[in-house]
Formats: sequence, C-alpha cells, structure tokens
Amino acid sequence: MPLANGVKLGPYEIIAPLGAGGMGEVYRAKDTRLDRTVAIKVLPPHLAETPEARQRFEREARAVSALNHPNICTLYDVGSQNGAEYLVMEYLEGETLAARLEKGALPLDQTLKIGIEIADALEKAHRQGIIHRDLKPGNIMLTKSGAGYIAKLLDFGLAKAVESVPVSGLTVAETSPPTRDPVTDAGVVLGTYQYMAPEIIEGLEADARVDIFSFGAVLYEMATGKRAFDGKTQASVLAAVLASEPKPISSTQPATPATLDRIVKFCLAKDRDERWQSAHDVKLELQWIAEGGSEKGLPAPGVSPGKGRERIAWAVAAIAIFAAAMFVIFFPRGTSKPEQSIQVSADLGAAANIQTEFSGPNAILSPDGAKLVFAAQGSDKKRRLYIRPLDQLQATVLAGAEDATQPFFSPDSQWIAFFADGKLKKISVHGDAPEVICDSRAAQTGSWGDDGNIILGNRNDSALSKVSSSGGTPAPFTTLDKSKSETSQHWPQVLPGSKVVLYTSQATNTNSYEDADIVAYTVASGQAKTILHGGFHAIYLPAGYLVYMHTGTLFAIPFDPKRLETTGPATAVLENVVASPDRGTAQFSISDNGTLVYVAGSAVDRNLSIYWMDAEGNFSPLRETPADYGSLALSPDGKRLAMDIRASKRTDIWIYDLERGTLTRLTFAADGNFRPVWTPNGERIVYNSSEKGKPQNLWWIRSDGGGSPERLTQSDSFQISGSWTPDGKTLAFTQRNPGTGMDVMTMSLDGSEKNGWKPGQPKAFLNTQFFETDPEFSPDGRWIAYISNESGTNEIYVRPFPGPGGKTQISTGGGSLPQWSRNGKELYYIASTRDKIMAVTYSAIGDSFRAEKPRIWSTGQISERGAYVPGPDGKRIGVLKSPGAVDAPPINKVEFIFNFIDQIRSKVSASANK
Repeated sequence: MPLANGVKLGPYEIIAPLGAGGMGEVYRAKDTRLDRTVAIKVLPPHLAETPEARQRFEREARAVSALNHPNICTLYDVGSQNGAEYLVMEYLEGETLAARLEKGALPLDQTLKIGIEIADALEKAHRQGIIHRDLKPGNIMLTKSGAGYIAKLLDFGLAKAVESVPVSGLTVAETSPPTRDPVTDAGVVLGTYQYMAPEIIEGLEADARVDIFSFGAVLYEMATGKRAFDGKTQASVLAAVLASEPKPISSTQPATPATLDRIVKFCLAKDRDERWQSAHDVKLELQWIAEGGSEKGLPAPGVSPGKGRERIAWAVAAIAIFAAAMFVIFFPRGTSKPEQSIQVSADLGAAANIQTEFSGPNAILSPDGAKLVFAAQGSDKKRRLYIRPLDQLQATVLAGAEDATQPFFSPDSQWIAFFADGKLKKISVHGDAPEVICDSRAAQTGSWGDDGNIILGNRNDSALSKVSSSGGTPAPFTTLDKSKSETSQHWPQVLPGSKVVLYTSQATNTNSYEDADIVAYTVASGQAKTILHGGFHAIYLPAGYLVYMHTGTLFAIPFDPKRLETTGPATAVLENVVASPDRGTAQFSISDNGTLVYVAGSAVDRNLSIYWMDAEGNFSPLRETPADYGSLALSPDGKRLAMDIRASKRTDIWIYDLERGTLTRLTFAADGNFRPVWTPNGERIVYNSSEKGKPQNLWWIRSDGGGSPERLTQSDSFQISGSWTPDGKTLAFTQRNPGTGMDVMTMSLDGSEKNGWKPGQPKAFLNTQFFETDPEFSPDGRWIAYISNESGTNEIYVRPFPGPGGKTQISTGGGSLPQWSRNGKELYYIASTRDKIMAVTYSAIGDSFRAEKPRIWSTGQISERGAYVPGPDGKRIGVLKSPGAVDAPPINKVEFIFNFIDQIRSKVSASANK
C-alpha cells in the first residue's frame, strides 16, 4: 500500500509520492537529521523475500553508494523498517530523458553533451566493476543547469542487485527469418527490450559491454527522436535487436556528422567483441565531435572496433537476399506472408521454481499477452504468485496470494483468479488485497467469461459449476452424461460471448486422459457436443484453431466456433511440453494475440518405480525397475505383490515375488486387465477385465498361474473390483448404474475352493443419487470405507457392514483410494493433491465408529498417480515414485513463443499440402 504523508522510515519523513514502477514506489521525503530533501524508493516484496536476497541487495547497494560522480544520482543510504526495504537517494528536480524525447529529437549539441556525461558516468562505474544493465531514457534524469541540462543516471547498479529476482534473463532458442512487417498487438507496451543487448536476450553472462549497447540505443534515440529497435509485437522487437540494423541517423537527420553514425553503429554491434570495448573510448569519440573534429576532417581518436561486424552484416544481407529470392520462386503473388515466430526462454531465478505438481497450468499469460503470472516456490519452500509485465525483466510478488495454484485471468486482463486455502480468490494485477469469491474445496480449475461468471472444473467425479466473479455460492452448470459413463469434466474454457464452454470429458472406461473427449457445451440449449476424441486440456484460439495435448505433444486442429465442428485434420505443432496424461494437466497457456508460454520437458513419466516409504519420509526400493504400474495389492502373507502394468498398448496383471525378486505375468486374455485384489487365503486374484466390445466385469484367476481365468459376474454395466470380507465369502465392488451413477455392490460366494465357488446374485449396498466407489472392508469385516461425492467433492466415509447404520466422514478437503492398515488401527487415503498419503486413527466399539483428525502419514512426497499399498507391519507403505528420485528437480524456466499462431498456420498448411 502507498505510504501516507508524515510516515517515517527511520529518520526520513515521507512528504509526497513521486511515482511507482517495477522497482518500487518513490517518495519525496525529508532527512530530519540533516534537514535536506531526499528521494526514497520503497522496494517491492520480492527483493526482501529471503535473508540471502536482502544481504545481497544491501551489499550491491552499498557498492553503488561509493560511486561519487556528478552524473550519477547519489545513493545516500539503505534501510529496513517493518519488513519494508528502502533506498535513500539524491532528490532531483527535472524530467526524464524519456519524457523529453516525447517532444522529439534533441539538437546535436545537447545530444553530444548528454552523451558525453552518460559515457563519463559509465566509465566511472565500470572501472569499479559496477554494471547498470537497464540503461534507457527512463533511467536518465535531466536537471536544469542554467540554460541547459545536466544528465543524472538513475538506479545505477540496481539491475545487478536484483539478479535473484524471478525472470532475470532471456535466452533465444530459435528464430525464423522475418518476412513482413508485423501486425499491431493491441494493448502490448514494449520498453526495456529496445535497449537490451543481444547477449542478455541470449542468456549469456553480462559484462560492461551490455551498457555500451544500451548507450548506443539511447544515443540513436536522442539524435533521431526514434528508437533504434522498434516493433509492434514482442517478437518483432526481439528479432530487430538480434538481427536488424537501424537506419543511419543521417537518413533522418541529414546534418548529423558521419562520425556519430559510426559511433552508434559500433555501440550497437550484435557481436560484443566488435563493439566499442570501453565507455572511455566512446566518450573520447563524442568529445572529438563536440570539439569540431568531424568538421575539420581529422581522424577520430580511440580504438577502432574492427571490420568483423561489417562481414557479419554482409552475411546477414546475403541470407536475406537468398530468402527473398526463394520466397518469390515458391510463393505466388497475392499470398499473405506468415509473420515470424520467435522462441525465448525466461529464467525465473534460483529462488523461484514453477509448481507443476498441482492440476492445471501454473504459468499463464493474460489475454492481451502483456503479462505473465506464475505460481512458484521460493527458497523458503513457500508458494507465491508472481506477476511480470513482458516489457520488464523482473517479476513482482502479489502480496496476499500465498499458497496459490491454478491462476487464470479475467477477460480484460485486469484480475487474476486463483485457488488457495480451500477458496477461489481474485486479486488485481496492480496488487491490491485479494478478495474471496467462494468456497472451492471441490474446484481445481476455472475460466472467467466475459459475462462476469466463472465456470469451475471440479476436483473429482463431478460436472462443471458456475459462480459469479463478484462472489457467491457455486451452482451446478452441467450434468454428467451417465449413458456414456462420464465421470468428470475438467479444464473449462469459456469462449468469447459466453455462449459456449469447452471442457475435457473423461469416462470410467478410459485408461487416462489420452482417451478423453473434448466437448463443447452450448449454454442456451444445454447440449453437449463431442468435438474430438483422444486428447485433453483444449484451448480455443480466436484465429480459428483448437490446441490440445495428446501423446506428449501439442496439437492444433482447425475449428469453426459457430458450427462447433473441426474443419480439418489435427497437426502436431509443438513437442516437449510438460503434461500428465494421468491427471489431464498440461503446462501451457496462450494469449489472444497468439503468444505461447509453456514449461518445457517430457510428459510426466508414466514409468515409475515402487518404493517402501516410512513415516519419516525415508525410501527404500521395493521394485526399482521402472514400468507403467497401475494398482498395487500385497498378498495376505506379505510375500507377493500383485499389480497391473501397461506395456505394448495392453494392460495385464503381474505378480512380483518379493523374496525371489521375480516378476510373472498372470493374464494373457483381453487387452485391459486392471485392479488386482487378493482373496483372503491368497490363492486367487480378482480383477476387472472385458471381452471385446463389452464393458469390464469381474474375473478371477489362480495366483500361481495355474488354470484359466473365470468370469465372476455377467453384466452390461461397467464394474471395478473392490475388497473381500476376511472370511472370503463376500466381495464388494463398484458398478455403473445408468440411473444413479456409480454404486457399491456386494456379492456372496457359496461353497469352497474344493467344491467350487458359486457366485451369488449381486445386490446394492449403496445406490444413491451420488457416486459411491472404491469399497474397502475393514480387517474385521464389520465396516466398509468408500468414496462418495455427496458433498460436492470426493470424500472418504465409513459405514457398518452389513448395516444398518449411519456414516462417518473420514477425510476433509477431498480424498481417494481408502485402505485399512493391517493392524486395525488406521485408515489411509490419498489427499486431494494426490501426492500425499493421509492417515486417520480410529476406534470401533460395538456399532460406534470414532475417527480422529486426518494427518499426513509421511513427509515423503509420492507420485501424483497415487497408487499405494500398506505394508504388513503398519510401518511402511509401498508407493510409486520416479526411479531413484527423492525430490523432483526444480523447474525455474519457462518458454515463450511469440506469434505462435503463425507457427500453427504454417505447420497446419504444410501438413495439408503433403
């Protein structure tokens, strides 16, 4: 919040605000000890995020304070009060060079005078090992001195002091040659990029020569009134800095000495080795012009930068001529030329790591393409929300948005909604205090429509809901299509006009989101239409494409939003995007103007290893050989582990002998065999499987591999295996019911192993209007734990068996996969984030069941896939993790592709012409 007049920071009393920017708020203040006017800059929170950052900043600031130069704004003091870090600087009256240049070019004598003063200031700083890194007209103050100006360089060295701030560097990964003038991107304001040296864009280590490049851009602008590198999109500006040469100053200012053109030309050399190597040399050149040397025809003093830059320029020109010739040969007249695309890497800094373990993308672009917001974890392990305008090199922490996940923008790019503390909240891009929109324990993703409503994708088996962005209670928006066994609707996107909503639909008979559907829901009619099958996390682009994830690749397909139909085949447009087919998440975001941001990396690996995890978070190998494991089940004697493994496009039940270390395949029929469950005597395994064209039913097979599989149930409904009573006479399982959704069923088996089991008729144990799944019998067979979505989210409940009796809610905030410990003391389940195992201690006396508060069972973090199996001794749990990994590697970089829509057009067109 802005500081009020009269507030004191140490001995400094605030008088009035002067302005604000990415580096903080500036105030006019009074030093009460010396009775002088000073300027105070209160730094944004990210500079004081950690003790290390504060120490580094203070160290760098004190180094800058040692700069005593008439053309450098003096830094008097640094301080801290109530968590606020501030700088005390010389108070200057005047206007910035940027403000002056709004009136046009400077006269030559003023350009030379100011240029000499800045070069002298740079020389002084560079000799003391201090680099500015953000030299631009906005950081140069012009103070009155008689009839002229004295230039004062502001914020000197602060760019170096904030290196630990997120988004501190850019790396260009690849560019395509420019082909035409870009189209204006409305709302995008560019500034810093125009003065940025190529090596900063390329992510190389910066030295003093980056300031010389920026100085050349400032000189050019003073002399011409125009920027040396300009453009109407981020891509065109970056491309200009990397590959283009500005027009000679003399082309717009004919009276300009040719030597000034030469000075600027070598300041702006792309190769820093071809640039002027010191500010001292540049200063001498400018002084020579000011003294009339260029008019007398005298040779310029100083060191010549050399001829290498000219050779590079000729090479670039030759390439451009060749590209133009190829374009004329292969493209007919009248064909519109695609705009260039450019890929850029942005380093978030060592102290800010993108969080990808949660559902949905955590690095997003505003619809206007001007801002990046990301949820990241600092070195203190706290998760925060950061915002960074794309025309700046630093990100700012949004105070009050701690523990935020899955942010998304309002259509006007002025608000950010996010999930935190079981609530859906919103915060202004200007950083005001966040506001609560609604309770959101069930929600995980959302989309903000231009009608003011937010559509929410819920965490577990449920349809979409709707809430006003001004606040309220979420209300049902869609319903699940039970005829298609639909179980969830996620990743909504409200299309422009708020008349259609896209979402990803998953059914119980799909192995992962790779088999999901992209659906368009028409609000007026309430009709849902499947657009395509086999993909997830679709985003509609106003240019007429759907972009979605499938098989680890980003695909694009032409789409007619009026007819809600695809109009061509899908084309792969980008690989190496982090995604999880198990959860249907993809780490990418696209703005309306076609800019893409994504987290690079392979799709979340489905090949995991199995480890024992103890309550202290220690891991030891159980089966370290990686595979695409599904469910896990430990035999009653604790010596064998049953699991389903997907390989070669089929899934089978396998048995792993823990003592011998052997893995044996158990099923060979069908191509989808899932969810093994041991009989209490360990002699058989029940699993769900299907015959061709029929829904999955229950089968069983001998665990030693002898004999053939036998069908246990015969139903037209989809079924999932569950759990046995300890006596082996009753099996509980889940069954799809077209009228009520998912029900908990039980079935008795009469007879014996010797005389042959005879399955009885299944009967419903729970068949309400809600979804009830995953029944698990307690070790004594008197209770059933199960999942129900009756509260709006999946929670764990316990009921007596066979009943009657009431239910007890076990989980809070969502849960899945309940399992009982074998010692009869705890009930486990997977937390809603799917990366933690929760434990609930319980007691059961008579028909009374008492459960304590859920707690995290272990500090160890597991795979999001969530499969686990309690060990026989109650001290260890078998879990899935990446092979040999204890902690996932940090992700502190995102990728940008500017004008990505043109890359899509190009690839779709090339695919169509094959």
